[in-house]
Amino acid sequence: MTITRRSLLLRAPLAAGIIAVGLPSIARSQAASVKIRYLASRGSISPHELADELGYFKGLGIGLENVGYAAGGPESLFALASGSVDLGSAATPAVINSIAGGNDFVAAYPSNGINKDVKSVFYVLDDSPIKSIADIAGKTISVNTLGAHLDYTVREALHGIGLPPDAAKLVVVPGPQLEQTLRSHQVDVAGLGYWQATFAGQLVSNGGVRGIFNDTDVLGEIAGGFVVLRRDFIAANPDAARNFVEQSARAADWSRQNPDETRKLLADVLNRRGENGDLARYWTGFGLREKAAVTNRDVDFWVNILERDGRLPKGKLKAADILYRPGETKTN
Repeated sequence: MTITRRSLLLRAPLAAGIIAVGLPSIARSQAASVKIRYLASRGSISPHELADELGYFKGLGIGLENVGYAAGGPESLFALASGSVDLGSAATPAVINSIAGGNDFVAAYPSNGINKDVKSVFYVLDDSPIKSIADIAGKTISVNTLGAHLDYTVREALHGIGLPPDAAKLVVVPGPQLEQTLRSHQVDVAGLGYWQATFAGQLVSNGGVRGIFNDTDVLGEIAGGFVVLRRDFIAANPDAARNFVEQSARAADWSRQNPDETRKLLADVLNRRGENGDLARYWTGFGLREKAAVTNRDVDFWVNILERDGRLPKGKLKAADILYRPGETKTN
């Protein structure tokens, strides 16, 4: 599937789902097993995948099934809308756009966050004349997909210095090829997302590159994206949905307390997928707050930007409208 900004805006709007308070107790009343199909991301793992590896879903009637890979968040949202998978995972702007476009999605929990330790970085070769955000105007930047986190980060970075948000040219490059395309001068800048820390670590380790800016510089500390469920799935499987979110958040907390053990598990997962498990040593974490907590700013920041840019009607959506509330099948 070819994904463009236009197709994203027309077909895959945004949903931001969150848990703002403490996690409720585990619900065990759902006896039947609920299968949750999902698309993985190359070189990384999600909190729900980690929860499954840790055995947190055992006895809770939940089974995860990896049905392939997603090139980026918009693709996973398309798959969710079509019923090919049971959960999607995408950057907050893409989720908001998808919901605004008519998809009855709920943001279940933040999949990642950005902060001083976990961030997306835009790299150039050491001998590049590019020194700052202002210098990327007219240059070619690789991103994993259009209409998602790196795309919107570049647009906001340019807007912040008074340049048109489309002043740079974005091209789609799969994560495993990002380093090659940068070193062979096929692109001027390589954007490596917070979820691609394994690829970024390898790039830096091989030397000859430097970062010119990162998404935390541009956006501040904020949720990077969300795991998204369909509202009808939550209504049909309320206990499974709640347990899924609770145990995913529990796994994210465990990873922060046990980073080395998490890297070992990630290495095993990557090797089983036929990927390079050695890259797991570069994993930097999920960047989430305790219990995967969120704030309204995590969503409203992007709502305001989309409204400002004329991509979302003013007042159509706000954080409180689209957050997942355990025990509820309908948001405010």
